[in-house]
Amino acid sequence: MGRNSPEHRRRCPPRPPPRRHGPQDMASLPIPDELLAEIFVRLPTPTDLVRASAACVSFRRVVADRSFLRQFRKLHAPPLLGFLGPHTGFDPAERPHPSASAATAVALAADFSFSFLPAPDPAHRRVVWDVRDGRVLLRGMPLENSHGVVFTETVVCDPLHRRYLMLPSIPDDLAASVEGLRPRSCEIFLVPEGGDESTTAEETSFRVIWVGHYEDKLITYVFSSSTRHWQAIRSLTWTDLSAGLLSSTETTLFCRRQYVYGCFYWLPNSKHGIKMLVLNTRKMEFSIAEPPAEPKVCYRHITMVEAGEGRPGLVVLTYGPRGHIYTIWRNNNGSSSQWQKDKVIPPSPGSGYVLRHSMGTHLLLNHWGLSFDEELCPDLCTLDMKTLQIERVCASTAQSFAYSNYPPSLSSPTVSNDGY
Repeated sequence: MGRNSPEHRRRCPPRPPPRRHGPQDMASLPIPDELLAEIFVRLPTPTDLVRASAACVSFRRVVADRSFLRQFRKLHAPPLLGFLGPHTGFDPAERPHPSASAATAVALAADFSFSFLPAPDPAHRRVVWDVRDGRVLLRGMPLENSHGVVFTETVVCDPLHRRYLMLPSIPDDLAASVEGLRPRSCEIFLVPEGGDESTTAEETSFRVIWVGHYEDKLITYVFSSSTRHWQAIRSLTWTDLSAGLLSSTETTLFCRRQYVYGCFYWLPNSKHGIKMLVLNTRKMEFSIAEPPAEPKVCYRHITMVEAGEGRPGLVVLTYGPRGHIYTIWRNNNGSSSQWQKDKVIPPSPGSGYVLRHSMGTHLLLNHWGLSFDEELCPDLCTLDMKTLQIERVCASTAQSFAYSNYPPSLSSPTVSNDGY
């Protein structure tokens, strides 16, 4: 009896057709964690990642993995969450700003009153001196005027994770070089992450730079959290830097320090002093840079900006009959003499924005507007140099420091207090 005979067909029913997977069957197929990680790391913002992690337990497990978070934070810069004032506390970003929800979460989780720090010396009070990469640098300031005090208590802390590191005093053999000299100006500040490849190896590693202007000398000390020591950088005179630099009898150059692509820039303090002091944080070397020859405006109306492709840019604010005009100059090859006018941003009707400084590819603007009770109140806004879109962040003062960080669920400590 053959397979095609009538008797065989009666005893053997036809084979059912192959089953097609429907939407419910496909939804039940597990997605490997490795594939989820590849998808999540490409999400455009940390806020999107937080939303994804809240979808289910398996998504949260992938997002919470420490190696994944390190990779995500390496590819995505922390969002701007608000501003931290020296005396006013934290002003979080407000709706409809895209970081408003993350800013609210950080404001609830962090301690911006710094109550986790040990009490300061009774003769001093701590003041917020710099803010970078989720870290806050606080300095102890004498309650009474003390012109002879140069090196005061310094602490770097992480208010979100309540960690801190008290910096040791600058050693006597280093401080002896300025003993008896009164500084014309001095600054202490944090080095941003990425300023040196060695600082990115550990998320809790950081550096602090102290720069003092003594008569005709620049004296610099650098603290590394890895070694827990201060190191002196070779002292320079203005003659070492440039014969055309402002002399020691003229107004100090230290004004409006700004950071762009691994370098700090001190902008000229008037339209007559057009040179800029530059500190390369990778080489720890000072140099003098020439801005474009054309802008002859007050130093308060110029700022550095990241112009793209690793090239610094200079933004000049001028006043026109219809509002403010921004002119962007781009450095072609990194040298101080190769500047080219990149673009001119025309004024917008009714614009009342004041240029403050930059944050990467964004400008920070201060806008004075009327509140509901018809009183003038300041708004802090950002201008995206790529899209030319202005976003209001919050109501705050111009003296506040920009605070950027990841939402609490995506962040990790930025300061290690082990050993102190």
